[in-house]
Amino acid sequence: MAELAGLAEGDPRQVGRYRVLARLGVGGMGRVFLARSPGGRPVAVKVVRPELAEDAEFRRRFAREVAAARRVNSFFTAGVLDADPEGAPPWLATAYVAGMSLNEAVAAHGPWPEPSVRALGAALAEALEAIHATGLVHRDLKPSNVLLAQDGPRVIDFGISLAVGSTALTLTGAVVGTPGFIAPEQLRDGDASPASDVFSLGAVLGYAAGGTGPFGEGPAQEVNFRAAFEPPRLDEVPPGLRELAGRCLEKDPGRRPSVAELLAELASDTGAGPLTQREWLPAPVSRAVRERTETPLPSTPPAPSPT
Repeated sequence: MAELAGLAEGDPRQVGRYRVLARLGVGGMGRVFLARSPGGRPVAVKVVRPELAEDAEFRRRFAREVAAARRVNSFFTAGVLDADPEGAPPWLATAYVAGMSLNEAVAAHGPWPEPSVRALGAALAEALEAIHATGLVHRDLKPSNVLLAQDGPRVIDFGISLAVGSTALTLTGAVVGTPGFIAPEQLRDGDASPASDVFSLGAVLGYAAGGTGPFGEGPAQEVNFRAAFEPPRLDEVPPGLRELAGRCLEKDPGRRPSVAELLAELASDTGAGPLTQREWLPAPVSRAVRERTETPLPSTPPAPSPT
């Protein structure tokens, strides 16, 4: 999770029954805050952007997707705890993960060793299996949507991108998703399926192992073109992972492995015991996650951020 920032003017101090304590960040759907439940439980509250809240189609889809997301049951997802799709504005509360995101970890500490990437892949495949079991497709699996904790990663924001992508604000040719992690079929016609999430998983694993995305960086159109038409760049990925990531990144969704196949393949690498009982993170990332986890959360809102 992003580092805490003070509340700015205009930020809510209360959302539903949750007391807002700090700002965690801003995403495609809106602002994200650290808050506490009446019983003292920390949660991440996502408050929908005003322009989305005014879109009737968004509200309908948001309500449906949140209902489905609440049925997802996996240790490796940050579960939806509460929501009010009819609120003014709409919001949802998810479990708070006091670690750091995968993109933050790689940017600060570099590529991961192969055993850590394989442990990450097994956990993410298990999360996708649970998400798909409810009929949802994540659609935007990317490093910033993977939060790291000592006992394993957590996938966030599953199901929400469909609601955001359905609005009049995004029906003018814009693609919902992150360049370099969007499957070719999503870029071509907006179709997404479990196979699309497998493509994104392959890109995430390539990023963790190589330090950059398999389709490079640059303007969104250029990165999307490479993802749709050019082979992935996996030279920096260890040979033991290169073939696995390459199969996930096939342009034809029918040629990609299923989540079940990936899970069976990667699960054999977790024979050393569950993540809760071993050090699966690279050492510098583990230290950074532990420091953040052990930092006390505020009991009152920090001083306001400069505006």
